[in-house]
Amino acid sequence: MPESPDVLSLTGRVAVVTGAGRGIGAATARLLAQAGAQVALVDMDAAGVTQTAEQIALSGGEALHFTNDVTDAFAVERTFDRVAEEWGRLDVLVNNAGSLREASLEELTDDDFRETLDVNLRAAMVCARAAVPHMLRQGRGRILSAASGSTRLGSQGLTAYAAAKAGIVGMTRTWARELGPRGITANAVAPGLIEGETVRSVPAEELEHTLARIPARRLGRPEEVAAVYLFLASDLASFVNGAVVGVDGGLLLY
Repeated sequence: MPESPDVLSLTGRVAVVTGAGRGIGAATARLLAQAGAQVALVDMDAAGVTQTAEQIALSGGEALHFTNDVTDAFAVERTFDRVAEEWGRLDVLVNNAGSLREASLEELTDDDFRETLDVNLRAAMVCARAAVPHMLRQGRGRILSAASGSTRLGSQGLTAYAAAKAGIVGMTRTWARELGPRGITANAVAPGLIEGETVRSVPAEELEHTLARIPARRLGRPEEVAAVYLFLASDLASFVNGAVVGVDGGLLLY
């Protein structure tokens, strides 16, 4: 562990952040870059991921950006290989990309279920699988993935999403056991209600009811989730492995 006061420094490290075009992904990419990491941004939103890269550059950081579908295994492998060729290594993967579709069980279609698991669960596996060979070559790495409080809350209308995020927890714990002996840790972050487009779609009455259950009595900010990703990516978290860290203002205390 570094002895300098700047223990959260990621200088000399290379990170890939998926879903980096907006929200938590963009905030995480900016914060990792601020900590000194070279950051590769991946998102289907070309305008969003370009904007995040420009923000990083304006702040003095270094970023590459890719408009990729993280469910496309060939494209993901090619992107990760390019990142490693450009910067010589790959230290941190943040599996943040995802999508949310609400539907009650009787309204949920097979296609919606498959697509939700594809984007929120299979894509995380695809990205981790592509990152691991690079991490193994250098003998260290961090795999960080987005879980959700919905896996414990049983939120109405989120059958597919909750199933996918529960899968993230299971995969994370499996990777922690498989890869820990080889210097790679795997952890998950479980955000609660965070400011952004998803929350704006929640009916006002439902949002008010949920806020009343949060001891912090407010929504979280993307930057607060990003701070946890930064900690887990840093040397301070070298002995944290297989954890699911809630960032929810205390919502799951109930």
